[in-house]
Amino acid sequence: MTRETIEEIVNKFLIEEIEVDAEKLTSDANLKTDLGIDSLDFVDIVVIVERNFGFKIKAEEMTDVRTLGNFYGYIESKIGNG
Repeated sequence: MTRETIEEIVNKFLIEEIEVDAEKLTSDANLKTDLGIDSLDFVDIVVIVERNFGFKIKAEEMTDVRTLGNFYGYIESKIGNG
């Protein structure tokens, strides 16, 4: 799966389910402060990642994931290693 496909899937979910404005979806957008993703939203994101990408997010692996670009990279690294 390409990085572009990962971005499309994640962005579509953020827009449709989390109701993030599409124009805010940039690689350097901070997940919490720029996109307004809170802990309840993150639970939904975990479910969509598991459903679309086939792996479970581990909280300890997410400590350095602060931006949307980091999140894309995290998913890319997990499916690349799987």
